[in-house]
Amino acid sequence: MKTIKIFFFIIILAVTLNAQQKISKMSKVEINKLLTEKSAENLTVTERMSFYSEMFLGMPYGLTCVGDGPYALYDTKPLLTFDTTNCMVYVEDVLALSISDSYENFFNNLQQIRYKDGIVGMKTRNHYTMADWFPENSWLLHDVVKDVAGTKAKTLTRTISHKKFFAGKGIEDMRYVKDDRTMTINYIPFNALSEVKNNFQNGDIVVLLFKNLDNIFSAHMLMAYTTPSGMVIRESSLTKATVLDTPYDEWIAKYQNSKKYIGIALLRVNDDINQKGKVILPWEIYELRKESRSRSDAFGIILEKKPLQIFRRGFLFFVILNISLLI
Repeated sequence: MKTIKIFFFIIILAVTLNAQQKISKMSKVEINKLLTEKSAENLTVTERMSFYSEMFLGMPYGLTCVGDGPYALYDTKPLLTFDTTNCMVYVEDVLALSISDSYENFFNNLQQIRYKDGIVGMKTRNHYTMADWFPENSWLLHDVVKDVAGTKAKTLTRTISHKKFFAGKGIEDMRYVKDDRTMTINYIPFNALSEVKNNFQNGDIVVLLFKNLDNIFSAHMLMAYTTPSGMVIRESSLTKATVLDTPYDEWIAKYQNSKKYIGIALLRVNDDINQKGKVILPWEIYELRKESRSRSDAFGIILEKKPLQIFRRGFLFFVILNISLLI
């Protein structure tokens, strides 16, 4: 009998030691140590995303969990907290943790992801997922809707107004606010998601899209991960009030006849970033962002540009290409 008790004690102890530690229970020093150790392992960024995202499971949902810091003019909530999270903050935290090798680099990388050029403020925060957040983070992520869905991919066009957004928050000073932009994005309709399931990759970022609103694309941000029990959708859920996993098939089933949502956009970590042992230092992001914008401009694929601007850039690129071939 004593032997059996010892055996079960050893099993319980082993399970406890192997259990994923919750980031909300860790100190800054402990997180710093973990980041340093994990970055030294031969893991890709998306493998680290899988590891870090699991540390948030069970964290309470907090709609307004973070802000622009105590000295901000408008939103004085902290820049960082691990007490609660929401859908966008969860994705941002996981991405920033996964490209960093220390707590300080994580904190600064986080601001580079959350704000335009890393400049903290209400007007420079990437509020709109598809209009701000994704374009500003094209150095890190790319759209894989067509890669995943092929001919089943569709497009959605809407006009985004930052001025109306800020006016709704009681802000009167519209200096430095982006002009209204008409944008087109790619998306996968819900009825195609079962068929393209095997084209998803670990760490893909899922953006749930509104169906009938004409002034916003994104309703929710989530992540897809491969686990021993199959693919799951991992999210900070408002309705469930926590961070949780839902089996992929179960998650897509509930949206098949949705009247509120139309489908999903799908983003993936760039191949040159998603390398084993890859770490991004905060001061490297300026050049990465510059290169990303240069590539986008060269091929005219920044969707908020007016058609004439796209034509001019495309024509110029065509002329330069032909001249170089002649030479």
